[in-house]
Amino acid sequence: MRSKIHKATVTDANVHYIGSITIDKDLVEKAGFWEGEKVLVVSNTSGARLETYLILGEKGSGTITMNGAAAHLIKKGEEIIVLGFELTDLPIKPKIILVDKNNKFVKYL
Repeated sequence: MRSKIHKATVTDANVHYIGSITIDKDLVEKAGFWEGEKVLVVSNTSGARLETYLILGEKGSGTITMNGAAAHLIKKGEEIIVLGFELTDLPIKPKIILVDKNNKFVKYL
């Protein structure tokens, strides 16, 4: 694991979008994710798990939107964890961030 956003809240779910998860650019940068990166999304609410790719949302907006088919599995209001991984032969020091119920950065874990 290289990057993690812990205890985020899904702010919207749009089944009509072509796919992915949209995340506030501030959170993406703090956790060390990359635009277009494949991520694992885990719902603490329902237990659903899915893989998708990351789209940058408006900086400072707190946006976390499940798009396309993912919006059928994880709904608005659910608490989620977003994880990014990296294959390497070197040790990884992950960036793990905790956010509040409005998806504002609280602290590094």
